[in-house]
Amino acid sequence: MTRLFDLSGHVALITGGNSGIGLGFGRGIAKAGGAVAVLARDVEQNARAVAELRALGADAEAFRCDVSREEDIVTATEGVLKRFGQIDSCFANAGLGGNAATVDTSRADFQRVLDVNLVGAFLTFREAVKAMIARGKGGKLVVTSSVGSVHGMPKSAAYAASKAAVLALVRSLAVELGRYDIQANAIVPGWIETDMTAGALAWPKLRDTVTSRTPARRWGKPEEFEGIAVYLASKESKFHNGDVLTLDGGYTVF
Repeated sequence: MTRLFDLSGHVALITGGNSGIGLGFGRGIAKAGGAVAVLARDVEQNARAVAELRALGADAEAFRCDVSREEDIVTATEGVLKRFGQIDSCFANAGLGGNAATVDTSRADFQRVLDVNLVGAFLTFREAVKAMIARGKGGKLVVTSSVGSVHGMPKSAAYAASKAAVLALVRSLAVELGRYDIQANAIVPGWIETDMTAGALAWPKLRDTVTSRTPARRWGKPEEFEGIAVYLASKESKFHNGDVLTLDGGYTVF
């Protein structure tokens, strides 16, 4: 009998998969028996992530990729297909933050964030979907959004706008691609302890405000995204489509 959430023979592509939430996704896939393709810019960090995933028994490989560059995404996806032969799930997780007042934000700065968080996610999905449709066995698309898509985030207009936009993106893909047995969903993390939030964690007032406002009374950790990655990648979620799953310790409902 096949175990629930068994990802043996499964290949997951994860952008920004060399640290934080992305690596949390990868650890979950690895522990469930799947293979992991890490797409990220930092070669040294990529190597450390691959070593960690292989130590868990996974077949893992890294591909240097800047998701703001279309050619990088196309080349990296081709590399994944050459190495693994398939893409069963695609996690568009690479993200870029921002901490500038609106009056100090140039058009180029605003566009740079959208190029990573929104355009990069779309292009990553586009290339993965081509492979999924060609293979004819369905697939899973997952995008990492943010509580900034729900709550106002001062000095983060570009970031918040991009994270709200990807929610509409997955809903559109869910409707368009359902006929191919491809499901698209979004994850909304709360305040998580990652490299991106290191500055916020180091600011006592913000750190304590977030903690007191979160019913769990703590910040989240990347390892808490392992289970949701396995669920959304697995066949057990084949009827779960076009949804937004929130992992925030209750932050958005308080």
